[in-house]
Amino acid sequence: MQRKFNCNPRMRALLVLVFFAFALLCPRDLRAWGRGGHKLVVNKAIDTLPQNVREFFDSNRGFLLLHVTDPLDTIAKTPAERHNHFIALDKYGRFPFEALPRVYKTALTKFGKPTLDRNGLLPWQIGVYSEKLTEAMKAGKWDEAKLDAAILANYVAEAHDPFNTTDNFDGHLSGQVGINERFGAALIDRYASFFPMRPNDAIFIEDPTDRAFEACLSSHSWLETILLADRKARHGENSFTDEYYDRFYNQAAAILIRQLSDAATDVGSFWLTAWINAGRPQLPH
Repeated sequence: MQRKFNCNPRMRALLVLVFFAFALLCPRDLRAWGRGGHKLVVNKAIDTLPQNVREFFDSNRGFLLLHVTDPLDTIAKTPAERHNHFIALDKYGRFPFEALPRVYKTALTKFGKPTLDRNGLLPWQIGVYSEKLTEAMKAGKWDEAKLDAAILANYVAEAHDPFNTTDNFDGHLSGQVGINERFGAALIDRYASFFPMRPNDAIFIEDPTDRAFEACLSSHSWLETILLADRKARHGENSFTDEYYDRFYNQAAAILIRQLSDAATDVGSFWLTAWINAGRPQLPH
């Protein structure tokens, strides 16, 4: 005979407080795009490359898909890694956040390391890994280059997730806890087979770090629209039902598909840029 667990009102209230405390304090790295989103982006990014570069990445497609989520696994071992996956732009004033210098040393002098670390380092980390991939290609270290390309793809994709650009990353400031997971993981898992992703051809990027900041700014501009779509989808719903997700997808799908497509374009462009900056070395196949 099964026993029912009875919880008095005071205990229920305590459990609710514990839940929200956990939601506020838990690391913001648990979701991001989700593994499915990162794999979608890498698959499409390879196809954006010119033929002479594409062959190398296509022949290593399996490796890239396997390792694109390595940074997410690293977080469990090295908590400081999570700072590389977001930047809370709204901590630096109002859009377009001109108070934040894009040159890391200048920002460091202005705000100090504790503030930069606390508010996230994503665009600068993209610049770091763009350089790492360039140097590995220049030196002909192809095993290292493959891994750097996968990790760079992860960070570039993260810059296109709007919830990686705000202090309201999980909706706790707007009373929409878990919105990042619903938008960036659940919608992808449920509807990815319907996605008409159409990334553009990869292009050369003049300044990788500056481009990363632009990606974050563009992502940030979609936040209010997504939050509104979530509120509308939840209207009349007491839980996140199939009907909720259908409504949310219908209202937010255009943004989601655009961001994933732009992420794929940028990943391909960062790869291509690293190869060009490395002196266009002969790529192994």
